[in-house]
This record gives sequence, C-alpha cells and structure tokens, in this order.
Amino acid sequence: MSTWANLGLQDSASPLMEQLIFFHDHALLILVMITVLVGYLMFMLFFNSYINRFLLHGQLIEMIWTILPAIILLFIALPSLRLLYLLDEINEPSVTLKSIGHQWYWSYEYSDFNNIEFDSYMIPTNELATDGFRLLDVDNRVILPMNSQIRILVTAADVIHSWTIPALGVKVDGTPGRLNQTNFFINRPGLFYGQCSEICGANHSFMPIVIESVPVNYFIKWISNNVNS
Repeated sequence: MSTWANLGLQDSASPLMEQLIFFHDHALLILVMITVLVGYLMFMLFFNSYINRFLLHGQLIEMIWTILPAIILLFIALPSLRLLYLLDEINEPSVTLKSIGHQWYWSYEYSDFNNIEFDSYMIPTNELATDGFRLLDVDNRVILPMNSQIRILVTAADVIHSWTIPALGVKVDGTPGRLNQTNFFINRPGLFYGQCSEICGANHSFMPIVIESVPVNYFIKWISNNVNS
C-alpha cells in the first residue's frame, strides 16, 4: 500500500503491474528527454544574437520537426498497444470471484464453491484495531490464492463503481446491468488495499477493498471451513 512521502507507484504484486510500471518508466523517460531538449532550446534563445534577414523558409528543419514527433509517438504507441492486449487477455482461471458494488460497500461471491457470499464494509475509525489502517480496512477481506490465475467479474447494483487494486494493476468499472471481467495473477502473499475509484456518491471514498493473498493450501482450508459452516 502507499505510505507517506511515497512519490512512485506501489510495489507490484502481479506480472501485469510490473508491465504497467515498465511502460510508465518508458513513457516518463521520453517525456524527460523532450522536456530537456525544448528547455535547452528555449534557454539558448535568450543568448542567441545571430540574425538572418533573408531567412524565409527551412524545409529541412520542418521535415525534422514533423517526422521526429511521429517516430516518438510510435515508441509510445507500440508498447501501449502491447500492454492493452496483455491486460485484456483472459487465461484459464483457477478461481472466479464476483464483485458487486453497492452504495457504499462491496459484496463478493465465490460461485465455484457452493456460492460463498459475504459483504465487505469499511471498519469505522472508532472500532479500528491499533494495527489497522484508517479508511482502508474492512470487516471481511477477500481471500485469494497466490500463484493462481484469478478471474474477477464486476458489476454494480445501483450506480457505477470501480473495483481498483493498484498493486495488482486492476481497475474494472462496475456498471449496473453489465458484467465486466478481467484477470490477474498474484505472485506473492500479503495484504493489498484498494478503493472505489469512481465518484459514485457522497461516500464513495469509504468503500475500500482488501485482498489477502495466501498459499493455495490455506485457501482450500478457508474454503472448506466456509462451505461447512
């Protein structure tokens, strides 16, 4: 999760988020190079005393400043398209999770396992444990296995919500009457925090998401306990 003075992106917990971070750094490097070049040219204009009274046109420089930006845009567009296709790729999922956005909490269904269902509410500040995170912790976490392909189906019961986990590189809009899906792969255990990133109403910032990534045998044990209960 993000902490104070954290200026960069969160540490990735999935291969897709790693690719997103690589693309971010790639695009940022190009932007820095352009900024330095333009800044240098503007700075040198203050000290340039050369004058050419007969300069009316310059085909060469116009060709350069037309073709060069097109090439730079290709260097940004091609990795971006590759990443878009990677994000849309749906592999064979091991677990399917359904997430339903409400005003202002999330409901979850594990339809693969006798329809395990529960609601997930934010824990109020006055009920928070000493080691809890204010406005981020919930009463029922989403338990998911690590090193497994996860498919998530997202919808909403009232208005548009958005199921977002930055560390996993996942952001899916939940729209009433529609079922959106994506997939992700958690490559390490831990707690991963997210929030609704749509302006879905007055309390939209108070419907956090917490994923607890556990080894597969712990997940199977958790599923067995919930099915039996």
